[in-house]
Amino acid sequence: MKSARKVTVGMATIAGLLATICTGSHGQTVIDEWAAAKFPAPPALKPSTIIPNETALLVMDFTKQTCTNERRPRCARSVAKVLNLVTQARSKGAFIVYSVAVPGSVPADILSELTPAAGEPVLPPLGPDKFIASDLEKILKDKGIKTIVAMGTQAQTSVLHTAVAAALRGFKVIVPVDGMSADEVFPELYTAWHLATAARISPQVTLTKFDLIGF
Repeated sequence: MKSARKVTVGMATIAGLLATICTGSHGQTVIDEWAAAKFPAPPALKPSTIIPNETALLVMDFTKQTCTNERRPRCARSVAKVLNLVTQARSKGAFIVYSVAVPGSVPADILSELTPAAGEPVLPPLGPDKFIASDLEKILKDKGIKTIVAMGTQAQTSVLHTAVAAALRGFKVIVPVDGMSADEVFPELYTAWHLATAARISPQVTLTKFDLIGF
């Protein structure tokens, strides 16, 4: 009887050890390890040159509902730089495309500083990927566009998904990191990291900032 009890206790001990091993660090999920994650080094920003007749600026979701000091101050702080690039690019003949994001919003909701010029299209609120359910790809290809400059808010939605969609369609993509915004810094950080590292996407993408863009 004692031998049988010893065997039973021994087997229980082994089972307990195995359970501990199986539920240890190797069994953790990303949620369990979240606080221990280390940030990667920031991606390098590179100079970029815009060829006006081959480039479209996508000015995404800079509206009264999404880009104010009260709603999203990080977006509001980016507007002056976005406007400066749009003004320069427009004067040199680059194509400008706008979008609105909030369901029910209309072109008149775009910030007055960034009001589209005559003939510049405004995409309706169709979602974060501006290519889905729109004629954007056809519009760009009909214009001979080879490169897009992606600017907008939120970074992890409109900028990320539209830049990825453009890259996978063969467009070169320029993303000025000071022209994409979110509620907080982390979504912007994630967006930059994803665009700089994702297979089949990163070779098509140039991360830059406004001061490094020339014509």
